[in-house]
Order: sequence, then C-alpha cells, then structure tokens
Amino acid sequence: MLVPRLEPFRSTVFAEMTELAVRHGAINLGQGFPDEDGPSAMLEAAREAIASGANQYPPGAGRVELREAIAEDRATRYGTAYDPADEVLVTVGATEGITASIIALADRGDEVVLVAPYFDSYPAAVAMAGARHRCARLVEDGDRFVLDVDSLRAAITPATRLLVINSPHNPTGSVLEEAELAQVAGLAIEHDLIVITDEVYERLVFDGAEHRPLAALPGMRERTLCVSSAGKTFNCTGWKIGWVCGPRELVAAVRAAKQFMSFVSGGPLQPAVATALRGEQPWVDGLREELQGKRDALAAALSQAGFAVRASAGTYFVIADPRPLGHGDARALCRAMPGSIGVGAVPVSAFVDARDQADWRHLVRFAFCKRHEVLAEAGRRLAGASRLSTDHEG
Repeated sequence: MLVPRLEPFRSTVFAEMTELAVRHGAINLGQGFPDEDGPSAMLEAAREAIASGANQYPPGAGRVELREAIAEDRATRYGTAYDPADEVLVTVGATEGITASIIALADRGDEVVLVAPYFDSYPAAVAMAGARHRCARLVEDGDRFVLDVDSLRAAITPATRLLVINSPHNPTGSVLEEAELAQVAGLAIEHDLIVITDEVYERLVFDGAEHRPLAALPGMRERTLCVSSAGKTFNCTGWKIGWVCGPRELVAAVRAAKQFMSFVSGGPLQPAVATALRGEQPWVDGLREELQGKRDALAAALSQAGFAVRASAGTYFVIADPRPLGHGDARALCRAMPGSIGVGAVPVSAFVDARDQADWRHLVRFAFCKRHEVLAEAGRRLAGASRLSTDHEG
C-alpha cells in the first residue's frame, strides 16, 4: 500500500492523456517530446561508444569528458565557473537532479517553496523528502505570465529551506525577466535560502531573447544548484542524461542522495552528449529557430480555431484558453479531444495544488515540438473544437 504522503502522486496527467491519445490514435500534443532525432554527430558518437565497449558503469559523478564539457559550456555561455571534478554531477535526467537535490537538502519539518504552476515532479519530490511545500504563483499579465513577487515573499517562512525556480517555465512558456530574477535573488539572500533552478529549456528561448541563469547574479552562485539536461536541447529525451552544477558542498550532498537512487546511467551516451555540447551549437541554433516557427504555426492554428492564445517566450509549449469556444473546464476538454477531434493536450490545472485549481481550470497546454506536417494536421483537427462536447471523456 502506498504511503499516505505519496498517495496524491499515484498517477500523472501525462500518463492519462497519453493513454487517451494512444487509445484513439490522436495526435499527442500533450507530452513534451520531439518526434525527430538530435544531431547526427551525437548519434554517431553514441554508436561508436557502444561499439568500443563503453557499456559498463561510468564513474559515480559521470564521465570526465561530459563533466568537463558541461563546465566549459556554462563558463562560455554564462561566465559561471564550475570545477568539473566536484562541482558538476551527471544525473538520470533533470528530474533525478531536482529530486535528489530536494531529498538531500530538505528534511522533515522543512518547507520548500515552489512557483505554481509547477512541473508535476516537484511536489512529489518534496513529499518523498518528508518535507512540505508552499507555493508562490505566476499570474496573467495581458497575454503573458509573470511572477507574483508578493506571493513569493508571503510563501517564505522561518521553516523555508529551499526555493525551486523554473525558467524557461514549463508549462506556461514564460521566461523570467531581469527584474524578476533580481527580486528572486534578493529574497533568497535575505532569507538565506538554497535555490534549485530547473533550466532544461535554457537554449530554447525565442524572439532573440537569451536565458540568464539565477546563479550568475551577485551572491547567488554559492547558494544555487543549476539543473539542466541534454534531452530538450538535443532531441534525446529518452536518453535521460542530466546534470547538476553548484558549489562543491551542495553538489556533494546531492551526490550522496543520487548514488542510492540510480547510482549511474547512460555510460555510452555520456560521451555522445559531451560531443554535442562541444560541437553542435549551430544545430541547436537551427532547432531554436525551427521551434519558434512551429510555435507561431500552432499559435495561429489555435487562434483560427477560436482559442485565446497566450504568449510563449520559450520551451516546447503554448497555453490556450478555450473559453471563447464555450469550454470553461480544460480538464474535461482534454479528456474529450482525443476521441472527438483526434488531438491530445494537457490541462494546466494538473500543475497546481488542489486548492488552486479554480484559478487555472480554463487553460490548456499544447506542445509544438512536432514535425511541421503533424502540427498542420493538428491545426485542421482543432478547427472542430467549437463543436466538441465535453459531456464524456471521449
């Protein structure tokens, strides 16, 4: 029998909506995975590593060449220096990096502040640690989502130990601006908090903008664990190669927890990711440009279908409001769409606490990280959303 603190996390919205999409042969715009492979040089490096015998346990902290490539990449792009020997840890995707960080650093009685909507693994990780979570929130500002700094300030108590910040943000596609980052940093320093930053979409920021890591702000490197991964950057979500960068004492704590979760993973995949980090920036630039075009195409299709579309500054996702079509319950709509019009999506209310459902129940997250022809067909099907009934699950 599942322990009570994990009972709310028995199943995920991704499993439910993907199962509906598969059952009905629907186009799955719910789960954020691309349908095209990453750079050929990376794939060939993986094949070569497998053929050369790199198929046993890698070092516990990750292969040296990958840790060095991660450190070089962050120093080059952000000016933040990490020692690959003990300030970089390779993990089983960013999810394990975040989970291990929370388990290592939050104890019973501690509080962890999340920003809602949050990625659904965050509160589960807090529960596994035996801690409690409190929520700050994003709020709508025109067609954008911005951080409600007052809600962040109110969420911090004397029991707060950790703050989890996700930017570029899943599910809303928002990117924290310089002023917002400065306010987050100020509160973290004032209250002596450790910050975990989920930066898996760090390279997928659109319209000429650039991601800036919180750790690059004054006073933040020594209290911040930066978590990222190869999956979204290089179209290899199934490889589950992620990493944590931070001050050595914090990384050592994360490694102590991580080594009893998975120990290691992806031995022959790690040198391939190192190859990509060092030589495939032009490929990533092309991916970002292509994704921006796909964002625009899906947003236009949703608008033409009658949805009110919110701005997406990064990630794989665009948020749409179906109330102009007469649908006020996004969860019911997402359950009906796969069987009725052949499109899968995810309700944003799945990413918030139960008490906050009402504030987000009208919004749907769509993923645009699919082939152009797939998005075009999804657009044609979405045109039928105005005639869709939500009286059943499809």
